[in-house]
Amino acid sequence: MANNSIIKLKNVSKFYYNKGIIASGFNKVNLEFKMGEFVAITGESGSGKSTLLNVISGLDTYEEGEMYINGLETSHYGEKEFEDYRRKYISNIFQTFNLVNSYTVYQNIELVLLLNGNKKKDVKDKVIELIKKVDLYKFRNTKVSKLSGGQKQRVAIARALAKDTPIIIADEPTGNLDSKSSKSIIKLLSEVSHDKLVIVVTHNYEQVEEYVTRKIKMHDGRVLEDKVIKKIDEVTNIKQTDYRNIRLFSKIRLGIRNTFNIVPKFLLLLSVFLFVTWALMIEYAAFKKLEYEESINGFNYLFNDTSDKRIIIKKNNKEAFTDNDYNDINNISNVDYVVKNDLLIDSSVNLNSSDYWLYGGVNLITNINKIDIGRMPSNDNEIVFETSTFLYSEEEIKKYILDKEFKLTSDYSGVSEEGMSLKIVGVKYNDNMFESTFYVSEKTLNVFNIQVNRQYSDTKVLFKDNYYTMDTGNYVVPSYKVSPGYVYITEDMNYLCKNYNCVNQDIKIEVSNKYYKDSYTGKVKTYNKNNFKKLFGMNYDDLSGAFLVSMEDYNKLFDKNNFQSSVYVKDVKKIDDTVNELNNKGYSTLKITDALVHSKISEVIQIFRTIVTIILVVVLFFISYFVIKLILKSRNYYYTMIRTLGGNKKVSRELLVIELINIANIAYFTLLVLTYLYNKHIISWKFMGLIKENLVFRDYIVLYIILVLTSLLISLRYSRKLFKKSVMKTLVEEV
Repeated sequence: MANNSIIKLKNVSKFYYNKGIIASGFNKVNLEFKMGEFVAITGESGSGKSTLLNVISGLDTYEEGEMYINGLETSHYGEKEFEDYRRKYISNIFQTFNLVNSYTVYQNIELVLLLNGNKKKDVKDKVIELIKKVDLYKFRNTKVSKLSGGQKQRVAIARALAKDTPIIIADEPTGNLDSKSSKSIIKLLSEVSHDKLVIVVTHNYEQVEEYVTRKIKMHDGRVLEDKVIKKIDEVTNIKQTDYRNIRLFSKIRLGIRNTFNIVPKFLLLLSVFLFVTWALMIEYAAFKKLEYEESINGFNYLFNDTSDKRIIIKKNNKEAFTDNDYNDINNISNVDYVVKNDLLIDSSVNLNSSDYWLYGGVNLITNINKIDIGRMPSNDNEIVFETSTFLYSEEEIKKYILDKEFKLTSDYSGVSEEGMSLKIVGVKYNDNMFESTFYVSEKTLNVFNIQVNRQYSDTKVLFKDNYYTMDTGNYVVPSYKVSPGYVYITEDMNYLCKNYNCVNQDIKIEVSNKYYKDSYTGKVKTYNKNNFKKLFGMNYDDLSGAFLVSMEDYNKLFDKNNFQSSVYVKDVKKIDDTVNELNNKGYSTLKITDALVHSKISEVIQIFRTIVTIILVVVLFFISYFVIKLILKSRNYYYTMIRTLGGNKKVSRELLVIELINIANIAYFTLLVLTYLYNKHIISWKFMGLIKENLVFRDYIVLYIILVLTSLLISLRYSRKLFKKSVMKTLVEEV
């Protein structure tokens, strides 16, 4: 577009509204600006020249008339369109510099190029060239806050040149410079105006008179004079800035730089996020502890041992466990030990002496490492008894239990048969008022297994096509007096056999439970009332009609591998991970805590925790938002200035988000480090123990997500309020 207007104002007016009062910035201005012009706008303070400059540069809006940019109307422009206009056309040199005081000279100029999508490594030469052009090379790594006013103005000019737009708008660019520096800067602006439009507002027209091509004088919001001083060369092309979006790594780099560049601001924000993180962790850990304590206080009539470390397992294929299975399970890192036949844990066995009768569950002696009275066993017939002083006083234990022999007995229809003899050589106390446990060797445990399997199995006898069970009043009783291969029946059953003689007939004993079925077939022998005592050593009246089988044959029906076991973990906080590993290895699992029946208190606690957590997050959000808002108010200037340099609202918002999330991350990982130091016993703060003991990895992830989302919401809420106004309104606000 040869020598045509790049900017044209037609009857443009700007008004300000304040508490119902309307004030005029300028009124009915008609001006055209062309490429190649170096325009000076003069006038006394309050004449409207700076306001005109802000409207031309798109930093402020206008209320009447029409402003054309490169022939296009702008009266319909919103903030987004003006942002795009500033990015492509305008470079500003402000009277108040509008520099980032916490950045160095180099970083201030580099900022414009990074916002324009350039890579950091590609802009170094250009930045250094511009720094030299404004004679600030030796200050390139100096923070702007340490420069004089004149030096700051030269940085602002270098930054405007770095943007390389077709229009440069300067508000009192020499107001803070000495005469020599002023002349060099004006000369520099004059040189770049040959292929650009340069508009300068100045009180000192004499400083720029030598170089300007046109003079505009304003008074009371109106143009008094519009005079061409020099004829300009024709500019045939208007080159818009080839503006690209800022790169992701540049945003991250700027966000990190902004995080640390003002130390007091960083420390204040870090303190806020440390408080938020700490409050969330403490609240979450406290309720987790309360919920956990309630979860292990439940009950289940099927399970005696309700330890929170217990996992009941079965094989998915319903088969019995093998030694390889147990080796594989024990190789899981969090597994402490395995009780192979866990039916023993939830079953009670009886031990009798002449003076005492004891009952309790059964466990392996290898799962106990300390006793309170006596000694550890040294052979298979010696055991440890774990109980509470509530059940047995220390005096009773020493007098009637310790170092005394007890018989393992079985009950068959009220008749006890002599069993194996065991000696209690050690006693351990527990805190459970009503639970006792016998700790035995592997060999002795197998005897207990057989007895427990009997308890969980149904036994019936098949003879002459008829079944006989306990329901029909018939019992199967093992006896050491019966020889293997035979089953004794009462002579009263001879009527079932030919010639009333059932001796040597086949008889079948069947057992079944939820895991297996088995049977034994033997030959019949008979007993009667007269020979029963002699044959078996027991009274006939107690067992009349019973089927008596050898102890060896009977035990074979119950001496089976284990179909159900229990795993005990080392760290209950990792129990879910252990469950997953077991599931992946082909085992079905049941955490004992999932099988417990809880009171309504547990449900109330969960609901209460959810409500309190939500309330706490909301309260923390608003508290932290208002505190952060006060801290960040000093940063309004920075994010608004990003917009004047070509960064839009989105970029400014993203830089703010990155900065706050960086600080949130630092706060979060600071508390993780403190937790680690607590684990290593380097610090001993009590609240760290609460966090360590009750939070697992998943909880830390949840809390981290909450913290990041809180940071994001704070950033978005703050930026929405910050960026809802025009750039100029935000800049002139008191910060």
